[in-house]
Amino acid sequence: MVTLQLKQPSSFFRTIIVAGVVVITGCMPKQATVVAPVPDALGAALVLQDQTELESPIRILFVWELNDAGVGVKGRGVARVAPPYRARLDLFLDNGELVIRAALVDGELRLPEGARSDILPPPDLMWGTLGVFRPESGTELVGGDHLDNGLIRLRYRYLDERELHYSMEDGILRKLEMLSDGDVVQWVEVYRDEETRYPARVTYRNLTDFRELKITRQQLDQVEAYPASIWDPRAP
Repeated sequence: MVTLQLKQPSSFFRTIIVAGVVVITGCMPKQATVVAPVPDALGAALVLQDQTELESPIRILFVWELNDAGVGVKGRGVARVAPPYRARLDLFLDNGELVIRAALVDGELRLPEGARSDILPPPDLMWGTLGVFRPESGTELVGGDHLDNGLIRLRYRYLDERELHYSMEDGILRKLEMLSDGDVVQWVEVYRDEETRYPARVTYRNLTDFRELKITRQQLDQVEAYPASIWDPRAP
């Protein structure tokens, strides 16, 4: 066992006992080659939106592993998700201690005061961890590409010139990449199974901050409608 001191102290980020450390390197995801343009990028986007939109309230139980610049932490969590675009995320350590609670409502990430938000992907990428295609209103569709790996990539641009690339296959979201000055700085990769439309495993990596979050689904349940109160974790 190794005692590690996490670099930004809070109720969660203090000395934690973990089994070991996996050092994150700055490796980039393999870049696919463009084979041909997509003649109707907007039509492809509408198909992906239709295929991935939320249909009913669900609850997802999962385990997670966070590597924060070489410091490893793991635990369990629950995601509560409901249409049209509402998600609640609660992360715990294995001993039951709360790590973070957050809600994503449309494009707004809601956190309790003082919570460390950089553990989680930004809203666009966070929807991707659920297999949901939802570009924010501040983005513009600028084109699409057929790639040599069989995927179709849709390219969106923010007002600040950053880009967000969605890669899909047969109407299923496979990968998201956020680019700055042409370089990938954050990405999400989605691993599907044959049982449901929701991801079985997800990897999120922030290449700038050397941070990686892995999520593995353990259970998925259809549930009744959630009370409105759960969508605001800022409330006492």
